Amino acid sequence: MSEMRVVGVRVELPANQPILLLRETEGERYLPIWIGSVEATAIALEQQGVRPARPLTHDLLKDVIGALGRQLEQVRITDLQEGTFFAELVFDGDIRVSARPSDSVALALRVGVPIHAEESVLAEAGLIIPDEQEDEVEKFREFLDSVSPEDFRGADT
Repeated sequence: MSEMRVVGVRVELPANQPILLLRETEGERYLPIWIGSVEATAIALEQQGVRPARPLTHDLLKDVIGALGRQLEQVRITDLQEGTFFAELVFDGDIRVSARPSDSVALALRVGVPIHAEESVLAEAGLIIPDEQEDEVEKFREFLDSVSPEDFRGADT
């Protein structure tokens, strides 16, 4: 299992479909995951440090977890079946709850817990970006600095 960090979210054209891009903390593989526009907005807002006037669903979930006296310890991307990624939330007491990776990552960013991916998922869907394409990753980071949550509204989910 590898720890992952969030590179960011990008809208892929022409389909106008958001992609979550994760990268191994101690490795070279990237993991692209197609996600919905609502989750893309939630991730982008959190990465940019934007606090909406009212809590989003992931903020609410964070508050509910705390109010119930539980602690989210980590998020795991556990499987890939027929193009669909699966994840789980791992709570204190080794309580596990199945979840979509997009929701899991949005929550992990808010709570500040690590994100992990199973080796089998990385072996199947992980990408190594050659050095000459590293400038594309840098352009992606620049894009993230300039993107606003409104850019994700109206995308198909």
